[in-house]
Amino acid sequence: MAATLYQNLLQSPPSDLKKGTRDAIDWFRKQALSIKKVNNNELMKSAQPFKRFQALNNNSIGKMYMFVYDPKTKDVLPYYDTFPLIFPIEFYGDSFLGINLHYLSPILRAKLMDALYSTINNKKYDKTTVLKLSYAVLKGATKFKYFQPCIKKYLISHVGSPFMYVSPDEWDFALMLPTDRFVGASRSTVYKDSLSMVK
Repeated sequence: MAATLYQNLLQSPPSDLKKGTRDAIDWFRKQALSIKKVNNNELMKSAQPFKRFQALNNNSIGKMYMFVYDPKTKDVLPYYDTFPLIFPIEFYGDSFLGINLHYLSPILRAKLMDALYSTINNKKYDKTTVLKLSYAVLKGATKFKYFQPCIKKYLISHVGSPFMYVSPDEWDFALMLPTDRFVGASRSTVYKDSLSMVK
């Protein structure tokens, strides 16, 4: 595998794994789940040489990003994630709506991602590949039901880092990495609350 953002974390996949196949998806997810701790600052630094930072706009819809965030309303929120992993779905000028996958347990995260793959525009898994997403699409089908606790609005002025682009061939690895940074509650509490929202 060519050098990637996660080159120091990710082992090279078996040569017979084809991108986007069920076996490849499962292999990448398993590799990420075996990693117990990630230094997010180092992760961001590792993106710089590979020019992974992008400005967000309408062309970013359906792509995956990581970034540092400090919510404006943090004093009244029960908890929040300071390092979201998102697919943007709508833009409003000074803010955007995104699906932060960290709000789901790994099992539900995988279920949602499997459903989201049904909206993919091509099977190249390169810079041309995006999910064709909108709030209306997500709300309109029961297979996307796990998106509900993940939908969050982000103010551009409260973003604390560049937006780090995650290539489609790395989605399933990034999906399971322990990069969430919740303030105000444990992961288990967040996952429990999210599950109750879906039910």
